[in-house]
Amino acid sequence: MSSVIAATRFSVLDRSRTREGHDGPEALRDTVRLAQDLEALGYHRFWVSEHHGVPGVAGSAPTVLAAAVAAATRTIRVGTGGVMLPNHQSLVVAEQFGVLASLFPGRIDMGLGRSVGFTDGVRKALGRDKHDAEDFEGRIGELLGWFLGTSGTGVRARPAEGLSVPPYVLAIGEGAGIAARAGLPLVIGDIRGREKMLRGIEEYRAGFRPSSWLAEPYVMISGSVAVAGDEAAARRLLVPEAWSMAYSRTHGTFPPLAPAERVESLAMTGKERGFYESGLHGHVYGTEEQVADELERVIKESGAQEVLVTTSTYDRAGLLDSYRRLARLAGLTA
Repeated sequence: MSSVIAATRFSVLDRSRTREGHDGPEALRDTVRLAQDLEALGYHRFWVSEHHGVPGVAGSAPTVLAAAVAAATRTIRVGTGGVMLPNHQSLVVAEQFGVLASLFPGRIDMGLGRSVGFTDGVRKALGRDKHDAEDFEGRIGELLGWFLGTSGTGVRARPAEGLSVPPYVLAIGEGAGIAARAGLPLVIGDIRGREKMLRGIEEYRAGFRPSSWLAEPYVMISGSVAVAGDEAAARRLLVPEAWSMAYSRTHGTFPPLAPAERVESLAMTGKERGFYESGLHGHVYGTEEQVADELERVIKESGAQEVLVTTSTYDRAGLLDSYRRLARLAGLTA
């Protein structure tokens, strides 16, 4: 086993994607079961995401889902990838994580993002607009103030105040610089956009300021990783998500994940085919040996301390097998 890979933490973000023939509640239950399986395999943390009004995605309330995951597991760290700060009042976010950290001490992560509503309709329903994403840095400072007791409002966030819930910044746009100035861990992706990712990491390390949360830079790189018995089988695991993304680019909505065999038999338009083929490029996939070689390369290039795997596919058994193979090549132990 590579010493570089052995020194790296491996974690998972699951988006609670729906699958053809299966509904949203089942997708959420699948997420909880997957967390239990990954805990047994020795993964470091398990995160869930926030999406509102997005067809094909069941995960709309990440702190609620994180509570279900934490209650169903014992040791794996649980968190969000992430809570989208522009969608919420910072006091409410602090209170939610304060409750989570009180119920599951030492296991909760607070991943924070800056996206706001997927469409104009969703933003209107949330009472937000595009401009709410502009002061992400200020929103992070406001949120952390509730934990530190420095909000200056005379209001105290209970039970959050005084608790240490590790915050992580999801890098979108200026996210790397924001994480650096705040002295927080950086979550950056995706692995497919290697050059852009590496520039963001360089900016983060160059501008990092130690804080009460973090003394030295911490980098978590994210992206899809698929491992199977042969390269073709690993590639098939990526097919459902590639088609879902291609469909969204051409029709404006995400469909549930379809079986790879059905996707491969579709008569796609030229535009759909272009987006679909593009969506299959740049991921880390193949046999255990192939994936180990590519992971070692990207970890060395980035200097990352952790890899956050974000793979989605129709085949649940194939996905779990991929995570099992990845755990084996990384030498994970529960």
